[in-house]
Amino acid sequence: MKRVVTAVVLIPLVLLLIFKAPIWVVTPVVALVAELALWEYLTLADAFGAKTPRIAAMIAVALLFACVFRRPDFLGPVIGALSLGIFIVCAFRSPLNRVLPDTAFSVFGILYTGLSLTTLPLMIEQENGPSLLLFLFFAVWTGDIAALYVGRAWGKHKMAPSISPGKTWEGAIASILGSVVVSGLVLWLATTLTGRNIEILSFPGPVWRWLLLAAILNVAAQVGDLIESAIKRGAGVKDSGSLLPGHGGILDRIDALLLAAPVLWYALLLQQSF
Repeated sequence: MKRVVTAVVLIPLVLLLIFKAPIWVVTPVVALVAELALWEYLTLADAFGAKTPRIAAMIAVALLFACVFRRPDFLGPVIGALSLGIFIVCAFRSPLNRVLPDTAFSVFGILYTGLSLTTLPLMIEQENGPSLLLFLFFAVWTGDIAALYVGRAWGKHKMAPSISPGKTWEGAIASILGSVVVSGLVLWLATTLTGRNIEILSFPGPVWRWLLLAAILNVAAQVGDLIESAIKRGAGVKDSGSLLPGHGGILDRIDALLLAAPVLWYALLLQQSF
């Protein structure tokens, strides 16, 4: 029940943010989510024996989002400069035998939670930005729901028992099918609305390409979920936090998105290149 109530509260807020909020609101909200996820990740990293410079890492993520908001074309050099900055901080702050591990943990956290989520404000500024984010969230959410219920009811063949004992191949296949079916419904809704001169959704290009993209995003989301499970299992914890009732921490809720969002962004860049 806690899981359902939390979803009922969060989903309308996400949709409101996608379709109504200006970019100067979207960017800091996504940045806040990234900062909370980074804090949880650094807690997991410290469980491995790291002593990460949390404040420096959080400032670095904030600067990433500031760069995306003001000068997204400078994102590459800024990532390099921030990584070197973290290296310098760790060199003077950490014990000598922990300089490189602490730097590695910190820089990866910045890339994992910060750089991944900067793709959301980048995408929403595209011509059909709200449609892209709606497509992304529906592909991730419905896949997660399908995997959960089908896996519990009929799952027999374990996918990665050493990482996530509850995940099964049956659930994974249902997840892909669920994402494709719901994405198809979203595409149908967009066509229907456009036919009535309601141009709130836009998905240019052939339908098969979007359905294929939905399947790819779903696979990326499932891999993202397994990656976070591997981190938690290595740290010896069940959840990354307890901020969201029934869902665990912020990182638990967005782990699939952290891989699926960059995949969608890079797919868009690839499409624009040809």
